[in-house]
This record gives sequence, C-alpha cells and structure tokens, in this order.
Amino acid sequence: MQIRKSILVILDGAGDRANEKLAYKTPLEYASTPNLDSIAKKSMVGLMDPIAPGIRAGSDTSHLNILGYDPYEVYTGRGPFEAAGLDMDLKPGDIAFRCNFSTVDENLVVLDRRAGRIKEGTRELAEALNRMKIEDVEFFVKEGVEHRAALVMRGPGLSPFVSDVDPHEKGVKIHEAKPLKEVAQKTARLLNLFVKKSYEILKEHPVNKRREAEGKLPANILLPRGAGMAPHLENFQKKYGMKGACVVGTPLIRGICKMVGIEPIDFSGATGSYDTDMRGKFDHAVKALRSYDFVLVNIKAPDIAGHDMLPQKKVVVMEKIDDAVGHLLEIIPEDVVVIITADHSTPCTVGDHTGDPVPILIYAADTRREGEEFNEISCAKGSLRIRGKEVMRILLNITNRAEKFGA
Repeated sequence: MQIRKSILVILDGAGDRANEKLAYKTPLEYASTPNLDSIAKKSMVGLMDPIAPGIRAGSDTSHLNILGYDPYEVYTGRGPFEAAGLDMDLKPGDIAFRCNFSTVDENLVVLDRRAGRIKEGTRELAEALNRMKIEDVEFFVKEGVEHRAALVMRGPGLSPFVSDVDPHEKGVKIHEAKPLKEVAQKTARLLNLFVKKSYEILKEHPVNKRREAEGKLPANILLPRGAGMAPHLENFQKKYGMKGACVVGTPLIRGICKMVGIEPIDFSGATGSYDTDMRGKFDHAVKALRSYDFVLVNIKAPDIAGHDMLPQKKVVVMEKIDDAVGHLLEIIPEDVVVIITADHSTPCTVGDHTGDPVPILIYAADTRREGEEFNEISCAKGSLRIRGKEVMRILLNITNRAEKFGA
C-alpha cells in the first residue's frame, strides 16, 4: 500500500444556522464556493460533532479532540495553550490565563471587551505590565493577535482553580476572581490585585492617551480568563507515526500544536484575522509536505465574523476561503489526502459557539465520491456522521497508515 501524506484544514467557526438576512441559508450555503464544491464532489462527506452532539465546543477542546487528545482527560484551561502559542516560558507550578485588552469606565464597567479590536500598541501595553511583582508572585504578560494577550503567574502556592475576571459581556462590572477550591485563595486574591493595578497603569499609558485623542477606545485594563496549568500530552509523532507541522495564525492553536509536538510554520501573512494570507497559508502547507507527513491549517476568519454577528461578512470570508482552496487544488500533489472541516459552529444569529454539527469532507484519489456541495445541508446527505475524536483514526486509514485489528 502507498503511504500518503495529509493536510487537515480547519475553518474556524465555519458552521452556522439559517439566517434571515441570507434568505434563510447558512453563510456557506449562500456563498459562491465552486472550488469547495468541486472537491466535495470527489470526496466522502458528512457532518461532524467536534466533541459530541449538542456540546458547545471551544476552539481549544475541539482541536484537542480532533487531534485525538481527549479534552475531558487533558484539558485544564485555555490559558496554557495561549501562553505556549506566544512562546512564553511555562514552568511547573505556573498558572496561565488567556486575556483581553479591554475598555472599562471609571467604575470598571466593561464598555468593550476587545477595546475596539485594537491592532496597534499592544506590545507597549504588555511591556508596561510585564514582570510586575505582587508579594512573592511574578506576573508575565505578552501580547497576542489584536486585543488578545496571555498572562502567566509564577510563585509558590498557586492554583488554577479560580474563576474568570472577564465577565464575557459588556455593560457589566468586571468580576472578581473567586477561588473555586480552598487551595486557590491566594491565587484569586493576587490576581484581583494585578487586574486593578493593570487598570491604574494602562489608563494613563501614552498608547491609550493617543487612542482617546483619536476618538478610539482605550485598552485600559487586562481581563484574564481560562486559568490552567500546562497538561502533559503524548507526542504527536509517537502517537501516530507521523511528523506534523501546522500553519496557523492564532496563538491558541499554535500553542496546542507546540504542546503535542506539531511544529509551527510561521510567516508574516498568518495574522489570525480577516486579513490573513489564505493562499500563503496553503503555499506554506504544501511546501511543508516535503518534510512532514501531516500539516494542519487553521483559518480563523469565519469565527470572527460569527462572533461579530456579520452574516454578509462571513459570506465574503467563505468566498475568500474558496478562492484559496482553488489555489490549493492547483498546487497540491495528487497523492495527498485532504480533510476540510470546522472546529465548531459560530452562528451569526447567536454570536458565540453552539453545539451544531459542522460539515466535513475527506478527499483522496480513490475515496468514494458522494458529495455535491460543501455546506451544512448538502454534506448532511453524505455517509459520514462522526465525532471529532474519530477524525485521526479515519485519516490514518485513508493514508494507509492504520494498523490492522485482528488477523
């Protein structure tokens, strides 16, 4: 049997629901996607529950599950993956958080969780908070994409069992971190002190004074959430016998990949936002196949449009993705297996992740050809009805790498 290489393309948050503004179609249904439809016609297709039916998957838990790592066993919180994705040093006992640079008023009521989706100046803001020390605990801060950042607490007696400071909505006062277990009282107390100090420092920072003068929202506080300790994850190559790489723009997915031993392929065009170079991602992915057996490509833009509740924008994103997929089909070797799916649904009618299943296609030169179009409705007619944890098993089979069970 010929052993094949593979590309797994995850369209972040691409799943959706019927939308009145799109004639009650999903953005994928409404969009013109001739290239996705073309590969669907040559593929096995169906629907996938990223975790299980009805479970609202996070991007972290869904990617872990799709890569074959049970999130119910290994997931302690999103923070460590964000920190690892930003190349922050994580030591045993460290507590990591994902954070937003946000806008609050003088009463600490959230006006905008993303500070107007700030794109510039976050490095300077992070530096103003980095290496702050409160009692015997040091705080490390590093900026991510746009409004995102990561925070690492280092010191004795810390625990990840604290609640979020970020209230996850605007118009309400920031939350105080609460200890979820007795052992976390110190962590919660010092985290609250850090957040208040972040406001005192950032509200006077020159970056924010300049933003206010320009009529922009200031990024005047850092709001942590998703506390966790770095989990131990089995090495991907040892687990599957494949050397893996990834081409991603978001620190979260980059961090997950780093932790399992999938090597990030970085380039400046991978922004993790609307302006990401989608064709460039596929160029780098195909080039990586010369040295790697498996390449994961994540495209974040559909999820952003879903969270922003912009169905027409999501349609434009899908059509841009389709153009990039057309480019991929022109440059990819014929013997490479291609899987295209989503990590979860982010419906524009909801503005957040939901437990709706997502479309999936699996292409190889000799796969059963059953698809028509790549969207939630058409793919539902296909033979596949799977969960995320089954993707890698199917990939091993299609790439002729699976071990035979029995004689």
